[in-house]
Amino acid sequence: MNLKLLVKGGRVVDPSTGMDQICDVLVDNGRIAAVGESLPTPEEHCSVLDATGLVVAPGLVDLHVHLREPGFEDKETIATGCAAAARGGVTTLVAMPNTRPATDCPEMVARVKEKAASTGINVYPAAAVTVGQKGEALTDFQALWQAGVPALTDDGVPIQNLALLRQAMQQARTLGLPILDHCEDRDMVRNYAVNEGVISQQLGIPGRPAIAEELQVMRDVMLAKDTGARVHICHISTAGTVEIIRRAKADGVAVTCETCPQYFTLTEEEVLRQGTMARVNPPLRTHADREAILKGLKNGTIDAIVTDHAPHCAWEKAQDLQQAPSGMVGLETSLGLSLTYLYHAGHMSLLDVINRMSTAPAALLRLPKGTLQVGQHADMVIFDLDERWTVDREAFASKGRNTPFHGFQLQGKVKYTISMGQIIYQED
Repeated sequence: MNLKLLVKGGRVVDPSTGMDQICDVLVDNGRIAAVGESLPTPEEHCSVLDATGLVVAPGLVDLHVHLREPGFEDKETIATGCAAAARGGVTTLVAMPNTRPATDCPEMVARVKEKAASTGINVYPAAAVTVGQKGEALTDFQALWQAGVPALTDDGVPIQNLALLRQAMQQARTLGLPILDHCEDRDMVRNYAVNEGVISQQLGIPGRPAIAEELQVMRDVMLAKDTGARVHICHISTAGTVEIIRRAKADGVAVTCETCPQYFTLTEEEVLRQGTMARVNPPLRTHADREAILKGLKNGTIDAIVTDHAPHCAWEKAQDLQQAPSGMVGLETSLGLSLTYLYHAGHMSLLDVINRMSTAPAALLRLPKGTLQVGQHADMVIFDLDERWTVDREAFASKGRNTPFHGFQLQGKVKYTISMGQIIYQED
């Protein structure tokens, strides 16, 4: 039996068409069948969802998620990570390859896809650029492309061998695959816990300098220009990086970038208040950097908002600041944070926020997502734009509790998440 779903009376916000109006959305066989005012309810086999007073938008597309499985199931599993995604309105995600073993061959890509198939979330595994993410030998790009990967990345292990990276970009270009680039000079940052500056001096520990990010961004922008490759800079955090990318785009370089909610909401001072919960790579930066990230989002220099969802065990984050792993979870808070600190704060329109979280990231990797146009997959997030709520990490679906946003008051709450026409999350 082909069940239909009619979402009635919501404020439909679709950046792919510029739509922002009260209307209905009809779903049939997992796809958008019609969008318009006062759509008639099909006579048979149709459920009706009253979205009056709610926003209906394309499901969020998160380009940077660590699901941890296989190899680190004590931190997260594909099932728990996808449940967290559903609660956060994320219907599509790109899974990073730093698993054990690494996702560096078609067999591992197939393994992740198979595990994710029953979750309701569209999981696209990114594959490693180098075998085992060791930075020594390139993976089989052709085979990985045929296996359906949307991008290549060594993620948190930046490639230091420039000849190898240039070769990777040349090969990726011929296949039309983008390279997702974590940009930090490893010799400069080592395993340092915080930004180099006032806070590192106050704590008496070495820090990760902004220049370590900016030098690699400049390096890889130049390589992108040289090779013609599509290069996407991950989780940018500094004012200098924003300016480098702005200039590169103006010069016609095929470079795009992303940032995360922590970089437009928090600063390095959060480490003094929350210790390891505020330890991330790249680190939280200065007030000036945060303002530059906001400006980059507003003027379009920054293309996408992602989470870099990185769950860790409680005992790991309970270690000393210099020993604890970096990372925070974000799938369940990203929309609320973005609405609170970007839309409600008056920095960006609702269309622009949804564009950065759904339509634009889907377009970056050429995924058939991020739209409510007729004929496309019926992936939607339905949320109350104004409802206030308090972040409670103990209520997370993710195994990870490592968030600096516990106790934060946010405005904007997910009510339903629909993937391929099926309701996969409904607020209790």
